[in-house]
Amino acid sequence: MKVYLDTVGCRLNQSEIETYAREFRAAGHSIVAVPAEADLTVVNTCTVTVAAAADSRKKIRRAARAGCGKIIATGCWATLEASAAQSLPGVSQVIPNLEKERLVPKILQVDPEMVGGKLSPRKPIPGPRSRTRAFIKAQDGCDNGCTFCITTVARGAGRSRAVVDVLADIRAAHDGGVQEAVLTGVHLGSWGQDFNSPQSLRDLIENILSATKISRLRISSLEPWDLDAEFFSLWEDERLARQLHLPLQSGCSATLRRMARKTSPDEYANLVGIARSAIPDVAITTDVIAGFPGESEVEFEESLAFVRGMNFAGGHVFTYSARPGTAAARMSGQVPHPIRKSRNAKMRAVFASAAKAYQSRFLGQCVSVLWESATELDSGDWALKGLSDNYLRVTAQSPERLWNRITDVVISGMREHGLFGEVQNAIDRTPSGMLGENRCCFAKPTCIGW
Repeated sequence: MKVYLDTVGCRLNQSEIETYAREFRAAGHSIVAVPAEADLTVVNTCTVTVAAAADSRKKIRRAARAGCGKIIATGCWATLEASAAQSLPGVSQVIPNLEKERLVPKILQVDPEMVGGKLSPRKPIPGPRSRTRAFIKAQDGCDNGCTFCITTVARGAGRSRAVVDVLADIRAAHDGGVQEAVLTGVHLGSWGQDFNSPQSLRDLIENILSATKISRLRISSLEPWDLDAEFFSLWEDERLARQLHLPLQSGCSATLRRMARKTSPDEYANLVGIARSAIPDVAITTDVIAGFPGESEVEFEESLAFVRGMNFAGGHVFTYSARPGTAAARMSGQVPHPIRKSRNAKMRAVFASAAKAYQSRFLGQCVSVLWESATELDSGDWALKGLSDNYLRVTAQSPERLWNRITDVVISGMREHGLFGEVQNAIDRTPSGMLGENRCCFAKPTCIGW
């Protein structure tokens, strides 16, 4: 059977479809790049915003129009809107989030051991969901209760995956040639707290760094109240990517209280200062919601000023989207949509300016870049796009196709969507040692690579 896998939304959804790909392959099926070639399509949906829910429905309808005979809907939107999902063209089955861990054996009607035993090394999913980086699910669900968040309703209570399972996924990724693994979860910072003998995320990261040979480990979104100063000492291991995504949501203390966020602007700023002192050149990125219920012009200006003063390396701005079933959707003082959009634009402009200022610090310096795409040019050279460990988007040109390779790059200039530079030497970090000599430039005084 030929299977097409697609997703909307977060890195966790991407991680889940990569697991499905490995399980379908273990059962003898193949993964295809387009739904027109598929006998079966699985769409992992999202409902974090109205737009995400609409995108989820579009993905399902697109697969049906392509002629795929059987479509499975899963994920957050399909869980909360099961009847609507089931009514879409081509949908034969809706599998809710709490059953998605066994989605593949459920579809194939086989014993879970048939697909969940010793899996083969990871292979990228063909088509638009192909990724060089492997997203590794460590945790699911959330107990925080932020008043705007529908994910808690859709994903359920927080629960952690066992260390042995996380390590197995990272080893499979490494054996498949992956250079960078990204640790993901809904509330990743709570990892291990639900175990009979509680552990911490620090314990998991130390296990990964000591028990696997992954070249680069990136930690996805972390709630600021889960971290302390000692946590940042983990970055003494240079394999940890120097990026921290710490969701803020608002720079106004009154707005944060209505959001039921467990931090204040002062506490957040203090944590960021500690992180920057401990991790040289760390990229601090964040999320902010514009137009939350009750957000007055004074509150928005307070939030805007705080974000401006934090000098973030980048960030995502979400226009507030009322999600039925959340406390915020029932609050008074809903901000008119045109005002929400205007505030979003103002906040994005602050982030754009801060991102350019952060990027400009690296002009003339050397960074280590994982090349995520390589497009052949008429000249025979390759146009490369990649990501540094501290989340700099970098482009370059090379006579070699360096896809999924880490090289040193001397940054020589800036463009609208990032930096560009000159490729130095490829760094050998694959299991087989096939990528060339390990000659990183971090012995050079200009280098800030890891």
